[in-house]
This record gives sequence, structure tokens and C-alpha cells, in this order.
Amino acid sequence: MFSRIARPTTTLVRSLSTSSQHNAKVAVLGASGGIGQPLSLLLKNSPLVSELSLYDIAHTPGVASDLSHIETRATVTGYMGADQLGAALKGCEVVVIPAGVPRKPGMTRDDLFNTNATIVATLTDACARHCPQAMICIISNPVNSTIPITAEVMKKHGVYNPNRVFGVTTLDIVRANTFVAELKGLDPARVNVPVVGGHAGKTIIPLISRCTPKVEFPADQLSALTGRIQEAGTEVVKAKAGAGSATLSMAYAGARFTFSLLDAMNGKEGVVECAFVRSEETECKYFSTPLLLGKNGIEKNLGLGKLSAFEEKLVAEAMDELKGSIKKGEDFVANMK
Repeated sequence: MFSRIARPTTTLVRSLSTSSQHNAKVAVLGASGGIGQPLSLLLKNSPLVSELSLYDIAHTPGVASDLSHIETRATVTGYMGADQLGAALKGCEVVVIPAGVPRKPGMTRDDLFNTNATIVATLTDACARHCPQAMICIISNPVNSTIPITAEVMKKHGVYNPNRVFGVTTLDIVRANTFVAELKGLDPARVNVPVVGGHAGKTIIPLISRCTPKVEFPADQLSALTGRIQEAGTEVVKAKAGAGSATLSMAYAGARFTFSLLDAMNGKEGVVECAFVRSEETECKYFSTPLLLGKNGIEKNLGLGKLSAFEEKLVAEAMDELKGSIKKGEDFVANMK
């Protein structure tokens, strides 16, 4: 049952060409950055989006002007600076937040914490004030901490809805699908590997045993494949040699998740994506598992399901790091002035 529904029902390509009409206003906060610009381009191309609201601290009017010339239905507006943030968020149904600083060689996602934690807290505070019912999709790293930050800030305003706050971990699934397809000579668009846990290093847990179509690897190859999926972000950081982190693939993954969410909000049934969310599925308060999406966000958490012995060990080994990252995010908001 799980494997049959686990493949996202809307691939990015189909989303770009679908004839579905839905008047959705989507905001991208951090729209001028390395992820924000290609993400905004992909969103502009989708008929699921009728209004695209772009916000950043610099260059946003130029990005908006550039995108507004594209012959698709979404109207594009650019907002710049703290005094325009409220206007950017007004009436938004979905807010996607890639804002923050990228990783450089030698940095972990956790090294980004102080800068990105403040950015996410500020932007979430504005969402709580100006679009409290919106779906909030956090891309800003470290996601294992920025999602607890988002939740705690929303709680302070009395508007937290755990079914509407998502840590976008889709890039881990996209990478797992690609790497498995490469090793097995498969079409990557037809491969689906659920990835659970968190979104950093060993907290990224690909469930190869639940891949569709079914695949098998010798133990040493499975271990190497798992390690590559877990450290794929570092692979890109090193290859860019100081010029940034994964931006284009993250933009693709962020768009894929946003389109799935919009499809579900528009009444499409059977839409499943993994995301890092408030969870009762493990001993961690937040955990990524496959989610059935609906009109109001998370319709049902599909849980971990059956794991192999290797995967059970990976989950157990990830717990302490996940708990620490979650607590770090919660403590940050508790200590905010």
C-alpha cells in the first residue's frame, strides 16, 4: 500500500504543463538569492500560481521585473526591505523561505545557525502577523533547528498549526532517486526512495528497502550509497569551491514540494511527500516521514512503516543529534529578547 502511494503524484515537469487553474498567492522570502531566483522562476512557470510575491533585503524589484516578462499567468510583485515585508505577505496562502546564508567548504549546516536562526525567526514573526493561516515551507538551513524555531515563534503569537509548517527535505529524496537510478540504470523519474529523519548528515535516512521499483544492493554498496545521499550537499559545496552550496537542485526540490502542496490544497487526492514536521512517530518532537497532503496541509502522517535492520540502526543513531538540533532551535526562541 505504502509503495503504491509514496511516489509524488505531481512531478515537476507535469506541474509546469498541467491545465489546473487555482488562484494561489505564493510568497518567496529570500527571492534574490541563489535558491530564491531559480525557485521563483519555476513557480512563475506553474499555472497553479496566480500571484507570486517576491521579498528580499536587496535586488528584488529587478528579479520581479525580469520574471514579470515571462508569458505565464502569475503576476509578479517585488518587495524589498523590512518595511515592505508585511505587504509582501498579505493574502499569501503559501510562503516558501529559502532566505539565509549558504554553506562554504568546511562548514556544516549547524555552522549557519546563528545567522539563519535570526533570519528565520524574523520572517516567521512576520508570517504570524500578516498571513497566520498560510502554509509555511522552510528551506533555510539547518532545517533540523529552523523548523522548531518556526514553531516556537508561531506559538508566541498563538497561531501555530503543526499541519501547516513544513521543513522541506525534498532534495534528499530527489538525490536518492537520482543516485539509485544511476546505479541500477533506471529512469530516475520513475524511482521513489522515501527519506526519513532530518535534513543533515546522519539524520538523513534513505529507506532503500522501500524503494519503488524494488532494488537491492550488497551491504557495502548500500552503506556507500547511504553515505553519499547523506553527504550529497557537501559534495556540491566542495565542487563549487567556495562559490555556494546546492542552489539549482534545491530550487527544483523546493518547487516540487510547493507544487505537491498546491495540488493537495486544490483538492487533488493521494498527494504524498516527505517533510520534516511536528511528529509523534518517534521519540523526537520533529521528524521527517511520508505525509499525505490535503486542503489543510498534513492530512495524515504515514509514519515510518516497516524498516530493514540496517535502517532501524540508522534511525537509532540519528536520535541524539536530532534531539540536540531541535532543542537548539527551541532554546534560541526562548532566549530571544
